Amino acid sequence: QVQLVESGGGLVQAGGSLRLACIASGSILSISALGWYRQAPEKQRELVATITRGGRATYADSVKGRFTISRNNAKNTVYLQMNSLKPEDTAVYFCNAEGVDTPRTYYVELWGQGTLVTVSS
Repeated sequence: QVQLVESGGGLVQAGGSLRLACIASGSILSISALGWYRQAPEKQRELVATITRGGRATYADSVKGRFTISRNNAKNTVYLQMNSLKPEDTAVYFCNAEGVDTPRTYYVELWGQGTLVTVSS
């Protein structure tokens, strides 16, 4: 069984930085894409950033130039470095994995439980 576990959320002042991490645990052969989504109160979940196995990254316009996504394929881990945080970045951040291949099962998509990021003004 594969699980995604996020860490690194917390409270930070506007202009500050946080680094989120997500580890995919289990017997994993490969993961096609990893990403971060977020959901603010009373809003729909939205894409923040994704990264392919080969390292190609895409970002939401709202975070370009401030957030950086990276991954370690050997450790099945994805990171999100968030700089110059704004109050509007406050949300629960979810880790997402697509195309997770294991010896027994192929998972089309998996989600983590989420980690709360709060940015105070």
